[in-house]
Amino acid sequence: MSDAAALETPELEGMTAPSHLDAGSPALVRQYTELAEVAGGFIHDIKNHLGTLSLNLQLLAEDFETPQTQRERRALDRVTRLHGECQKLVELANDFLRFARVHDLDRQPTPLEAVVTRMIDFLTPTARQRGIEINWFPAPDLPPVDLDRDLFEQALLNLMLNAEQAMPDGGTLTLIGRLAEGGSEDRGGQGRSSTLTPRWVCLDVIDTGCGMTPDVLAKVFRPFHTTKKNGNGLGLPTARKVVVAHGGTIGVQSEPGRGTKFTIQLPASAPAEPGRQPPGPTEQLYTGREPCA
Repeated sequence: MSDAAALETPELEGMTAPSHLDAGSPALVRQYTELAEVAGGFIHDIKNHLGTLSLNLQLLAEDFETPQTQRERRALDRVTRLHGECQKLVELANDFLRFARVHDLDRQPTPLEAVVTRMIDFLTPTARQRGIEINWFPAPDLPPVDLDRDLFEQALLNLMLNAEQAMPDGGTLTLIGRLAEGGSEDRGGQGRSSTLTPRWVCLDVIDTGCGMTPDVLAKVFRPFHTTKKNGNGLGLPTARKVVVAHGGTIGVQSEPGRGTKFTIQLPASAPAEPGRQPPGPTEQLYTGREPCA
């Protein structure tokens, strides 16, 4: 992998802050949250109408199930195509709602290996069909991480599917679990000082695929930016939101023809104190799915 710059795009990239507000200020975040809620309600209503339209197209297709004339065969073909397009719009609406809705995190101390091995088991059958070998190299004695397991598995699956699709002619997908002292607060010497050095559990997701050009790399976490014919560009932005909501960071390095490396950093779980209850779910995030930029 070359020395391509690691990208960590702003959470509100692509939006212009009003001149009297600083990007990331509580007031600005509230405005964007309200906008996301309004957009979510709007998309939900559209989805309901699309469901009605899709159902009626399905019923209409049943009326032409055994076409007798060339005209009826053309009508059935058009109805079938329209029904397929409606289904794509419904799936896009579902992806957007998952991306835009606010959810509470239910975080529990979780071994990273349990999450990674589960996702490898899930993806291995299709990976083998594509000639892709998956390797997992965990460091010994990795501490647990406070995870909302379902959401983090979704984010990791997005990254792994993205890697799989970047290797249409086969290749190798390598996952590495390791422990880093200091972590993101120490980078560039600009982190806040602390008497204790924080521990970060890192997960590298490395493929030997086609890689990304600098232009694509710069937009990799931008919502709705995609280079895939049937993609909608929500998979990687969603993965980033999930990681950030867990108090972590995600970076990416890539070079055309050599592959791509995503690196996730998550704070290790704090040792449990006797008699102390674990914190409840207080973080909020916008979630979604759909792999690939």
